[in-house]
Amino acid sequence: MVKRIVNQERRAEIGRERRARTRAKVIAAAFEIFGEENGLYARIEDVAEKAGVTRTTFYNHFSGMEELRDALSYEVTHDFLVRVLLTAASLPDPRDRASIAIRYYLHRARTNSRWAWSMMNMSANGLIFGAETYRQAELTVIEGMEAGVFPIPSSVIGRDIIMGSALAAIGAMVREEVAEDYPEIIAGYILLGLGVPFDIARKCARAPLPPLLSPEQQ
Repeated sequence: MVKRIVNQERRAEIGRERRARTRAKVIAAAFEIFGEENGLYARIEDVAEKAGVTRTTFYNHFSGMEELRDALSYEVTHDFLVRVLLTAASLPDPRDRASIAIRYYLHRARTNSRWAWSMMNMSANGLIFGAETYRQAELTVIEGMEAGVFPIPSSVIGRDIIMGSALAAIGAMVREEVAEDYPEIIAGYILLGLGVPFDIARKCARAPLPPLLSPEQQ
């Protein structure tokens, strides 16, 4: 009797592991497709074929492309966002925190075109850079408003200035030749749009980027 229970538990564990591997395979295939310039037009059939699974198997894991995009955006931004937030937390000024977060995202997009295209394509039909980053952008603006350094009428306006400008900048970087310090230029003008005086905005945007921390370094 005990052996039967153990065997049942092991079979259930194997089933969970197999399901997790299949889900990961579908997400990896979606990243490959969304990471291409024309990835915006990806269909369920495209992802299923890339992952080597059937359409039915796809639906065993995701209700559709919207749920898949949400899962993918979490996979490709969560760990990075955690590291950005850990690093930014060491800076007392919300203007500096906003600046380095913007620059980290833009520099990553500049050096990793597949990641940049995936951000572009996923953001076109959902929250820019995914739900976590989207919410965090507004929280950063709220911190700056409460500290009196972002004199703007609402956090929504500030969030949209950050997210819209950053997304447009990534589009420019993957499609055009831009200056080496384009992330710094964009960060400075985003701060300017948030009401930061020009000289301070420029200083924040040109400050040395600290190395990204990891959770193990807390």
